[in-house]
Amino acid sequence: MTPENKYFCGVDIGASTAKVVIIEDQGEVLAEAVSRSGTDFEATAERLLAQCLDQAGLDRSQISGCISTGYGRRNVTFAQDARTEISCHAAGCYFYFPQAMTIIDIGGQDNKVIKLDARGQRTGFKMNRKCAAGTGAFLEEMAHRLDLPLEEMDALARQAETTAELGSYCTVFTATEILEKIRAGHKVPDIVRGIFSSIVKRILEMDTITDTPVMSGGVAAYNRVLVDMIGEKLGRPVLLPPRPQLIGAFGAALFARNEFGRA
Repeated sequence: MTPENKYFCGVDIGASTAKVVIIEDQGEVLAEAVSRSGTDFEATAERLLAQCLDQAGLDRSQISGCISTGYGRRNVTFAQDARTEISCHAAGCYFYFPQAMTIIDIGGQDNKVIKLDARGQRTGFKMNRKCAAGTGAFLEEMAHRLDLPLEEMDALARQAETTAELGSYCTVFTATEILEKIRAGHKVPDIVRGIFSSIVKRILEMDTITDTPVMSGGVAAYNRVLVDMIGEKLGRPVLLPPRPQLIGAFGAALFARNEFGRA
């Protein structure tokens, strides 16, 4: 392998958000790009790759290998291969925390709980497939119901004096509950914290969180209060890797390095 040809790309086309990273042979992230996935996954992947190449000062011919993952992984025409998001999130988290762990990934449309042993081998997996409750889409809908920018939810939850607990997991019923909380005079920060509390309960009911808890995904990246709340419930800190929203794309890039970088 020549010195100038040691770069690898990972592409994660999620149901809501697309991510691309370029890494070098040691796993250092050289470039990253994120956007909404949109309706044309292929075009989104191409646009984000161009952004990353520009950031890194690279030409496409210098990329030794590319792996895609996520909901739209088969639409990434420039990727040589694809991996599941389960495998890529596991690889990305294990790179930073090489130990037995339980990964909690809160995505735009689903949640995953992935268990790894001390060697990084998957020992268990659960996914919330049938309902948007507890996902990024749920949080977006609740922000819309409260007429709040999504990016303000984390700060508001930290201002709460108490938690306005919500009993329903259903997105539609929760929206009705929120209206009832407002009518009853609950403060907005307390309601927002109640929304995050609902997500925490939903996650922790999916599976037992064993070993070291690690969180990944955009919801964890932009709502650190949720990470803290899960840690409080578990009675131990939750680890967060660098660039948690990009961890799937990063894991895909690691697979590309392992598959195409050893020749």
